Amino acid sequence: MPERASTSAAFICVHLRLLCLGAVACWWPATLRGQGVPPPLPDSTGWGVHVLATARDVKGALWVGTYGKGIFRLTPGAARWEQIRRDSSGSSISWDFVHALAFGPRGQVWYGTVGNGWGVSLDGGRTWKNWTFDRLGPEWQYVAPDGIATRGDTTVIATADGLQITLDDGARWTAVGDSVGPSARGPADTALRLLDNEYVRRLAADREGWIVATLRGAQRLRHDGAGWTASPAGDPTFPPRNTVTITGRTYRGTGCGLRATGDRSPCLRGATQAAGPPRAPLTAWLRRPIAREDNRYIDQTYRYGSTMGGNFQQHQGVEFNNPDGTPVHAVLAGQVVHAGAAEAGALTVSVRHDTTVTSREKIYRLYSTYYHNSTLEVKVGDRVRAGQLLARAGNTGRATNDHLHLELAVSPTDSIRAIVDSTQRFPSYTTNAELWLEPLPGTGIVAGQVFDAAGAAVPQARIYGLVKPEPIETPFSFAETYGERGHSHPLYGEHFAVGDVPAGSYVVGTQIGGRKVLRRVVVEPGKLSWVVFRP
Repeated sequence: MPERASTSAAFICVHLRLLCLGAVACWWPATLRGQGVPPPLPDSTGWGVHVLATARDVKGALWVGTYGKGIFRLTPGAARWEQIRRDSSGSSISWDFVHALAFGPRGQVWYGTVGNGWGVSLDGGRTWKNWTFDRLGPEWQYVAPDGIATRGDTTVIATADGLQITLDDGARWTAVGDSVGPSARGPADTALRLLDNEYVRRLAADREGWIVATLRGAQRLRHDGAGWTASPAGDPTFPPRNTVTITGRTYRGTGCGLRATGDRSPCLRGATQAAGPPRAPLTAWLRRPIAREDNRYIDQTYRYGSTMGGNFQQHQGVEFNNPDGTPVHAVLAGQVVHAGAAEAGALTVSVRHDTTVTSREKIYRLYSTYYHNSTLEVKVGDRVRAGQLLARAGNTGRATNDHLHLELAVSPTDSIRAIVDSTQRFPSYTTNAELWLEPLPGTGIVAGQVFDAAGAAVPQARIYGLVKPEPIETPFSFAETYGERGHSHPLYGEHFAVGDVPAGSYVVGTQIGGRKVLRRVVVEPGKLSWVVFRP
């Protein structure tokens, strides 16, 4: 492409982006490197690389953390990115979903992940020491976005379960939680209860200490000769997250790579067929099981039917990440039919609701089931009203963090064992809760189907193009169609559904038989937008 070097940078960017789709690596013209324009990230999918974190080290190298692609590093003068990923070696990072990066005064490189802990390199990224489930236990694994900050010899890791602090690059740790926890110290030998709430959403270091923002507001953490203290921090201003300046121009991480901050164009563009108009949902009857003052957002990385990009088993519920002790409420009135241990010992409550659904002359009864609680507040036979306290969130059973796992079932039978069975990991009648929960204010639901050329449903197809900024702790990248463990709503027959989508117009796409198929979807508050993909 040397003959195009005099063409405008924007024109070259467009053509290089097209040439780079599907490539393992993409080279960038020397003329543009001289202008400080970063080359596009290597994209093996053709849908763009979702950038979750950006940072520069002391030598000027640019580092980015991504959704499912690990870490990329661009050293000064380099023509292409170097990729650092999780693999089978003892020197790899722990997880490819990276949304925190930080650098220490002696060249330390810290990273944090969405769901599998954190790590540090003391040799510029050649080898890594990682803290994951074996060291952390059933907490501490969800690092907050940009949730690692260094100041002198001190490194603070912010997580959904509080703070972990080290003064010696991880040889020893101090855990900082709230009045309820931490219930497990993880790698720490000391635990302090200083936070108003252990669910940390933002972290930043300043001259006076560390600013920590939680679900209950912000605090300033300080250390002096007597130890650690915390005090109210008012309404602090945090630096812009996921942005980096390159030769005077600011770039931000997006769902399709690094973009100049003034570029607000969608990731997917082009002539598309319009989906149907939004309509009232058929069964959005249910309240949120978590109150407004807590984290009532659904975990965006591990939705119903999802495998988190092939990394986990198909999911049969939705997650609400919240600290130990968070109240769990009934989504609808009904009768408690199970209150006790369930699969893998999770403390569980199941409610049979009074409401039924009829489809094709068959009657289905609705059940809601609440897993992983720390304590239960009801017993079998109790009548409960919508919004009543049922339990308190925890991490009992097969859990890797404090959270509520909510399952809904539409069952043609009254057998409780078909809903909750300690020996059954995959219940038979689960359904996607996002088609039953009332959407949050200003949002709607997108649901639909993906068919191949023969008219068969395409399992675990990825649907790109929706943009969901909240919750930032579990970033949204793509939806997935259900596999054989997922079950469609009896009135919809959908292959996927995503709730709480901000109102607006979106171009969404998927790949069928090796070809991209795009659709234009309009989302309206409180309504459902239906979209069908065919080749």
